[in-house]
Amino acid sequence: MDIRHWKDLLARRLMFLLCVFVLSLLFCIAWGLYHKASPVLAAGSWQAILFSSDWHPSQGRFGLAGFITGTLWVTGLAVVVAVPLSLLTAIFLAEYCPVRLRDVIKPVMELLAGISPVVYGVWGVLVVVPLVRDHLMPFFSGRFPFFPFASDNYTGFSALAGGLVLAVMVTPFMISLMEEVMRGIPFGVRESSLALGATSWQTTKKVILKKAAPGIVAAVILGLSRAIGETMAVLMVAGCALQGFPRSIFDTTYPLPALIANTYGEMMSVPLYDAAIMLAALILLIITVVFNMAAWGILLHLERRET
Repeated sequence: MDIRHWKDLLARRLMFLLCVFVLSLLFCIAWGLYHKASPVLAAGSWQAILFSSDWHPSQGRFGLAGFITGTLWVTGLAVVVAVPLSLLTAIFLAEYCPVRLRDVIKPVMELLAGISPVVYGVWGVLVVVPLVRDHLMPFFSGRFPFFPFASDNYTGFSALAGGLVLAVMVTPFMISLMEEVMRGIPFGVRESSLALGATSWQTTKKVILKKAAPGIVAAVILGLSRAIGETMAVLMVAGCALQGFPRSIFDTTYPLPALIANTYGEMMSVPLYDAAIMLAALILLIITVVFNMAAWGILLHLERRET
């Protein structure tokens, strides 16, 4: 009895230490990036770095505002496109799709979720960029000659192209999670709603989506987290041109992940250049953490409201 007690105590303590270790990784990463970025912070101010798009490393100017804005543009467009598409597809798969058709669609979704980002990037260059250049830009620019549709960029490499590619990348992942959450709701809940005279769509809208709301928010959180940090696909289709703040969805943009991937290891002879890249990585980490904390706060609010 004593041996089993000590084994149980040892196992609990070990698991606790492993949990603390995993949680401490975030703070270790943040501290390491801050330590590496401290020289550029000492040479300039946070205001000059965060609110200026003046990026000239050879002249000692490291304004990251244009890169931060590009990250938010691309991620926001991806979420706007991916969330409605994922939710409607998940509703169809969970509530209306025949079993045989679902058995065909599910493996395809899992296959799409596992494709390499480089493949999505190549597809974006070959398909999405020409679509934006030849069809979407002329259509919107001719009918809505104002922000955020007017642009002088005619190459197709733009924030919109990056957002569309990211949306395609995260959609299968989000669909799979949302569909599993909806199918996990007991069938008796559906039967009760239908027995009270509700139609199938009313049951889905008023009952299923309400009970599945926390899981749907969690799926959006995970999809958003993947979209923010995606590098290769966005790097290939967003244009990555240093032109300050993107003013339109058709302007080229330079997100933070693309900046880090494109320039890390280059021009290290320039003073403070490596520190500026580490600061860009730190800001990307902060953006990811802030978005996730806000989304998890919404999730907790929904769960408490359910209880």
